[in-house]
Amino acid sequence: MEAIDDNRGADLPPRALNLARHVLWSTQIDATKTALVVMREADAEYWSYERLRESVLATAGGLLAAGVSPGDKLLMRVGNTPDFPIVFLGAIAAGILPVPTSPALNEVEITKLCSVLKPDAIVAAGTIALPELPIDVLSPAALLDGAPLRKLADTNADDPAYIVFTSGTSGTPTGVIHAHRAIWARRAMIAGWTGLTSEDRLLHAGAFNWTYTLGTGLLDPWSIGATALVLADGLTPEHIPPLAERFE
Repeated sequence: MEAIDDNRGADLPPRALNLARHVLWSTQIDATKTALVVMREADAEYWSYERLRESVLATAGGLLAAGVSPGDKLLMRVGNTPDFPIVFLGAIAAGILPVPTSPALNEVEITKLCSVLKPDAIVAAGTIALPELPIDVLSPAALLDGAPLRKLADTNADDPAYIVFTSGTSGTPTGVIHAHRAIWARRAMIAGWTGLTSEDRLLHAGAFNWTYTLGTGLLDPWSIGATALVLADGLTPEHIPPLAERFE
């Protein structure tokens, strides 16, 4: 058999790797630089890297203080707001497995999903439907009141980082576990596809619970110190042209 030249192992991830650390602490970016802009019709909400990091560490500490343990599965019922990436990365920073889900799922659908997942805790905001489970529901705002995490979880590249569920079109939702090394693999896409740099501002209109948006719209730009632009909850792609003119 003819040998195949395979260089995929040339840039293997380090053995010790935490996805949240790689996303927010792997670059020497100015902490005052804008990491996130939430675009609204009349105004905008700006988040610096410093504020984002502090919120992630506070949320991580709040989750642990609330009794959620490393390795636990955290069901996320959070909309398209800054709470979403903060809870997502805060959980990973603490070694907890966040499970983002679509806000569009109704009570029956999310209860069915949870029969497969069996979550250990739930974080929810707004009026998003919750599963019929005897589990206390944590608030993103309340988690911020906890003492901030002092040291990120010592995780390895192959350790589970988060879980994403399929749409369930086959009848039963199926959870797909993503390891921390998933964030390392995205470096190849940045280098060979998007060409994203720290000087760029990237706008994405998708929902955060969709892993494509989560990765391309938020995690990628933050991993290299760029700025993410997102639409406020309730806005649609039709709002982009007039908003884009304001943020040129």
